[in-house]
Amino acid sequence: MTDASTGAMQQFRAAGPPGGLGLQAGLVLLYAEPFAALPPVFPLGPQRALIGRDEAADVRLPVSAVSRRHAELRFERGRWVIADLGSRNGTLVDGRLVEEAELEPCSEVRVGDSILKFVEQDAAAYGRFRIDGALLELAGATARFPRRRSALVGGLQMDRIAAQLAQVAPTTLSVLLLGESGTGKEVAARELHELSGRRGRFCAINCAALPGNLIESELFGYKKGAFSGADRDKPGLFKAADGGTLLLDEIGDMPPLAQAKLLRVLQSKEVLPLGATTAEPVDVRIVAATHRDLGRLQAEGTFRQDLFARLNELQIELPALRERKEDIFLLVRTFLERCGRPDLQPSFPFMVGLLHHDWPYNVRELEAAIKRAAALVPGPWLLEEHLPPSVRAAIEDYAAPRGPVPERTEAPSEQELRGLLRQHEGNVAAVGRELGKARMQVHRWMKRYGIVVDEYRSGAIE
Repeated sequence: MTDASTGAMQQFRAAGPPGGLGLQAGLVLLYAEPFAALPPVFPLGPQRALIGRDEAADVRLPVSAVSRRHAELRFERGRWVIADLGSRNGTLVDGRLVEEAELEPCSEVRVGDSILKFVEQDAAAYGRFRIDGALLELAGATARFPRRRSALVGGLQMDRIAAQLAQVAPTTLSVLLLGESGTGKEVAARELHELSGRRGRFCAINCAALPGNLIESELFGYKKGAFSGADRDKPGLFKAADGGTLLLDEIGDMPPLAQAKLLRVLQSKEVLPLGATTAEPVDVRIVAATHRDLGRLQAEGTFRQDLFARLNELQIELPALRERKEDIFLLVRTFLERCGRPDLQPSFPFMVGLLHHDWPYNVRELEAAIKRAAALVPGPWLLEEHLPPSVRAAIEDYAAPRGPVPERTEAPSEQELRGLLRQHEGNVAAVGRELGKARMQVHRWMKRYGIVVDEYRSGAIE
């Protein structure tokens, strides 16, 4: 990204004129330096909206590099379209200069030095959540859940998840947490435990990290002499979490034999340690988590349907970071505070890089990036050169005109999409360029086919 570009530049219902607040489209603010003086969201009217500095603009942005009449949004033929109005600095959609472009859910729109996200529905609900975490007083707004400070950092989407966790926490329901790697499933599980009031411990096991022959002893424990090397009794995680909560992370990777034994424990509420002759009662709240498609695993016969029924009494899906980029600024501030560097300030080019990146490893990847910057940057500003290599690579062609790739009118087949993901090693942006579609459309196709993109990616978080 050049200096010139800085100044110059779950399933959604069909978009349409608002028949109610829940269906209203809008532009959610992702970042602008004077964000405190701007509304968190600009709900759109029935047919069109003017964007610019003009006081009469429907989306008024008194921000650097925004023209008086910068761009126009139009609803036509069942879709929202943005058109540049000959602005001095241009209009960007998903990092590309455009004269006119159709907007899709989560499309990133840059107008001058402000970056926004298009949402097809529920726009007004974002109005209470400022990007720095401040809660704005709105008429009719309900109290935030939970009322104490939540470990789930974010705005509207994380607030709704916190509300679900708060409502189910006092019950005995088993909870299944779904989401890509790094979305915060363990954070949500710990939050559930804290809200539950259970006096026992919170324990966790990663079912994918242990060989199948060790999972049973880790979960259920063993008695002295049960096998070679068992020189003492060892309580398993079920006993360690007695009266508390046990997180079974990456439950989709649990071997079939261990699944059968886990099911028996859930049914009987008793564990039988290896080498024991008498079962021991346990009172454990189970939370399971996975990034895998358990429906597909059941169809393939590698995950038990009866175990799924036991674990899936309540299902909560944590959104990928690319679906909640309005939270990135708050996450950056939070991670800087945790690192003891609240003095550091993200510059506008730094935020442009963070907001343009897809974050394939989600919040965990962002946290690693901020930790590294906090350790290496003397201060006071986080600049473009302080971005991780993967993020800098993603913005090399930022603000380039949209290429001539013809848009595809039909969805690729599952086989074709898997082939492209394999070819590009899970790089969704590269697959989108080849298909002439935005990244979010590729993600929607993957969700339709039950494709887990982590299976095509390799390498560690930078």
